[in-house]
Amino acid sequence: MSKKTHVFKAEIQQVLDLVIHSLYSKKEIFLRELISNASDAIDRAQYLGLTDPTLIADAPAWRIDILANREERSLTIADNGIGMSEEELDKNLGVIASSGTKAFIKALREKESVDIPELIGQFGVGFYASFMVAEQVTVITLKRGADQKAVKWSSTGDGGYTLEDAERDQPGTTVVLKLREDMKEYLDEWRIRELVKTYSNFIAYPIRFSDKGEMPAEDSEPLNTIKALWRRPKSEIKEEEYNEFYTHLSHDHRPPLKTIHFAVEGVTEFRALLFLPKEAGMDLLLPHKQRGLSLYVRNVFIGSDFDLLLPDYLRFVKGVVDSSDLPLNVSREMLQDDALIRKIKSNVTGKILATLTEMMRDEPEAYSTFYTSFGRILKEGLHWDWENSEKLKSLLMFRSAKQENNGFLSLKAYVESMPESQKDIYYLLSDDLATARQSPHIEALLQHGYDVLFFTDAIDQWVVERLREFDGKKLVAVDKGTLELGTEAEKAETKKRIETADAEFRELSAFLKEHLKEKVGEVKLSTRLTDSACCLVADEHALNASMERLMRAMNQEVPKQLRTLEINPDHPVLKRMRQMLETDKSDPKLADYADLLLGQALLSEGSALPDTQRFTRLVSELMSAS
Repeated sequence: MSKKTHVFKAEIQQVLDLVIHSLYSKKEIFLRELISNASDAIDRAQYLGLTDPTLIADAPAWRIDILANREERSLTIADNGIGMSEEELDKNLGVIASSGTKAFIKALREKESVDIPELIGQFGVGFYASFMVAEQVTVITLKRGADQKAVKWSSTGDGGYTLEDAERDQPGTTVVLKLREDMKEYLDEWRIRELVKTYSNFIAYPIRFSDKGEMPAEDSEPLNTIKALWRRPKSEIKEEEYNEFYTHLSHDHRPPLKTIHFAVEGVTEFRALLFLPKEAGMDLLLPHKQRGLSLYVRNVFIGSDFDLLLPDYLRFVKGVVDSSDLPLNVSREMLQDDALIRKIKSNVTGKILATLTEMMRDEPEAYSTFYTSFGRILKEGLHWDWENSEKLKSLLMFRSAKQENNGFLSLKAYVESMPESQKDIYYLLSDDLATARQSPHIEALLQHGYDVLFFTDAIDQWVVERLREFDGKKLVAVDKGTLELGTEAEKAETKKRIETADAEFRELSAFLKEHLKEKVGEVKLSTRLTDSACCLVADEHALNASMERLMRAMNQEVPKQLRTLEINPDHPVLKRMRQMLETDKSDPKLADYADLLLGQALLSEGSALPDTQRFTRLVSELMSAS
């Protein structure tokens, strides 16, 4: 065949310009694409060799070679796969987006083949990424089979290409890139090794490199060294291999807390290898850090941080998803949010939540370790993931007033431990555990044998809004509204006691309300206090003190609201104030005591004092008076 010159078809130059200048965000992608094409070519040879053994009668040792020549400024990628005929070469490289791989799969499907190889070159544009780094691209190929001739394709990407006869010793394809002057970095061994490790480390065939003027020796060390564990049966994989891969993936040198290895077959098919870290990394604290799973398509790295495959509240999970059916855009750098992606995401999410549920049941210590690090992140799912809300509720744990050693308590365990007289789940929102444990709001509940859950994470403010109830039991805040505790007989007794005391303390309550009218909305006798003198209580549907502080910290406007000051009629301080009021209504110390009561109530809930100097002065005067 004499040398023939052709013009690219179908407005090809415009498309080529798009590929070169716009389609890919990173020029380095070209090597991934060429290696992927080489891998596809070998796959096709092996597959067709099943029905036509003559194609692989030479029993080739499948390989992909990379040769760098600094003097000629050339980079060569060669394979011993299926190769192409002149017609195929002209069709596949003369018309962009007319992929031979795509046509190959289409033909097989039309024959209703049940064993279609997983090939990744679906769009026919990856090859043209070469022109991002090369001023000229040459392809020399020899198709496997009898009576085939080697063909050479060459183009500078300026609108046309040439076809001519060539020489090639063995079947396969060789791509030679004449690199641009400013792209010589891709001739350096360290750079090639880096790109292979990043994008093609799990290619099934050895990728070898040479810069010595000849193709790499067959016994030279491949650049791709890590095995694609997710494609191997779990029974064949040692724990050390899982740990090694986890370290490779996460750069965390501690072994993972849990390994999740599974495959999904059927309409949606994919493999996944996921890891739960033992501790939260610093990356979780970085607001602009992208997170997600690494995506592979038939062992070829497509990208990391694909958040479409994993909900954000599971962002601590490390791992990979590998599927040949994922709908990628033509650059393979972006996933499309379609039904298949949502199905994979649903499966991955369900598997992770099921694993956590099993851990909680069978490995409580391990789950406690996990929850200590990632519990507050997991809680975010209640706000966003309605589909899995019930599963997430069951996975939540909290510290509580009765739990020893600051251990965690699940909602299920809380309900199972409730006394017969307890009808609701009681909780307290607080800034920290120490403040919660000392809260006066929990005194009467503990006296009745009721436990109180402590919600001390900032996100718990929103968790409560989504939680509302569990197992038919309503969640009730102990620092809001009115508490009626105990059996019906105990409730009746408490009511009678308060009614009796109310008459005795009516005048003091009125005094306190008048003196503190700018600071409290109401003053009443308390049913929740046993040891403390007083506490502040919000209306049932109002913001509690913890939420107010959080909103202020976020520079949000907090609506003005006056809470109720509840006083303990059995406390010596309140009895003393009642006597003082009966003795001398004009006693100035009454006002001081009233301010001290309010300050005490504010401090016990973790709130700031309106006048710190006055409070400390009054305490000093009270101490020196005795």
